[in-house]
Amino acid sequence: MFMSNTNYPLSRRSFLSSLALTAGGLSMGRFGVAKKASAAVKESPRVGLALGSGGATGIAHVLMLEVLDELGVKPSIVAGSSIGAVMGALYASGLSGKEIRDIVSEFAGSGIDVFKTLVVGDTGLKITDLVKLAIDEGGLLDSRGFLDFLKRKIKCFTFEELSFPLKIVAADYWSREAVVFESGDLVPAINASMAVPGLFPPVQIDGRLLVDGGMVNPLPYDLMVDECDIVVAVDVSGISVPDEKDEPDLVDSLFNSFQIMRESITREKIRCVKPDIYVKPKVEGVRLLHFHRVKEIFEEAAPAADILREHLSRRLGMS
Repeated sequence: MFMSNTNYPLSRRSFLSSLALTAGGLSMGRFGVAKKASAAVKESPRVGLALGSGGATGIAHVLMLEVLDELGVKPSIVAGSSIGAVMGALYASGLSGKEIRDIVSEFAGSGIDVFKTLVVGDTGLKITDLVKLAIDEGGLLDSRGFLDFLKRKIKCFTFEELSFPLKIVAADYWSREAVVFESGDLVPAINASMAVPGLFPPVQIDGRLLVDGGMVNPLPYDLMVDECDIVVAVDVSGISVPDEKDEPDLVDSLFNSFQIMRESITREKIRCVKPDIYVKPKVEGVRLLHFHRVKEIFEEAAPAADILREHLSRRLGMS
């Protein structure tokens, strides 16, 4: 799925810059105008990238990051919720899309159950490190093993160490408001953003009890519309397909209900403000923890990466 909003407004900064260039050119004469105009054309648009929530379907983000690398585009800002926050942090730490692909493959394995991979695979993790029961803390699984794995890969501990600005979205459990992290400690913010209710325990930060950012802002492109000239939103909510079972079990019912809520939030937000480029990979039937289906996800997301490449290069005047 693709949406392009061609009539995005000129930012105030760009508008004032244009006026200044025009005024300077008039005082210098016709040749001065041409020279200044040429300099203005060379100024690169500021690209903002929003990486949405979606569990294992968020593996599709990797292909979109590889498109940016291929085009030589460095985003001015990245914003992410849940799996989008994880991918955004890896990318903002200086890793390339290809390097993140290798990390995802290392974590998920290939063609076998993800939890078996954690026991016998090459991740360096044991199932007891990751899948600790945390029922008394408000969740089923303990995320500390995954976060330790993540810290070894990003090698960054604060937002200030990242190569470009990153916004991470979480949800305040009690006030039901979005909380956006842009500075300070990085890993606690990621932990809060990916704290899927019922799966991982809520996270306490500065006196606030926080849960998954997808609960309030699953595709946070709205956080950058005033700061960027081109806003790219990657929606990895996936495509739901009927199950062979007559009725969903408790877990499927719970997490698919979250998915219904996230997609509803995104649809309503798009009615109010549209990103310049909206891409939704058509990944079907992948559930929250199906990280072992990495190869299948890459294959199904490839057409969306082609769409992003085509429309972003056109916007940037590369084709």
